[in-house]
Amino acid sequence: MKTFREILVWQKVMNFVTQLYKISNAFPHEEQYGLTSQIRRCAVSVPSNIAEGFGRRSSNDFKRFLQIAMGSLFELQTQFEIAKNLDFINQKEFEEGYKDLREIEIMLSSFIKSIK
Repeated sequence: MKTFREILVWQKVMNFVTQLYKISNAFPHEEQYGLTSQIRRCAVSVPSNIAEGFGRRSSNDFKRFLQIAMGSLFELQTQFEIAKNLDFINQKEFEEGYKDLREIEIMLSSFIKSIK
């Protein structure tokens, strides 16, 4: 790989982050500095850590940053479910989004295992 942009899980999570920003635009205004901000920062953290780890040019560092990305992904899954529980997102958005999040989790987990 020449660039982190070639990493499939990075591409998948970038698409998810874009969709999440659109979905979270409909969150209540009073959540702007609460859940809206938190869920967005957490979502952005996943591809950011993949990219940063790639840039370290060390397998150990890369793996560590991928593990950090995984932690952010689990945090994001939790916040996404909180948004559903608070009716900030509807059931269909939740099901589609959670399916994508689980797919990203599986892809990221496999990618972590492949790093020597």
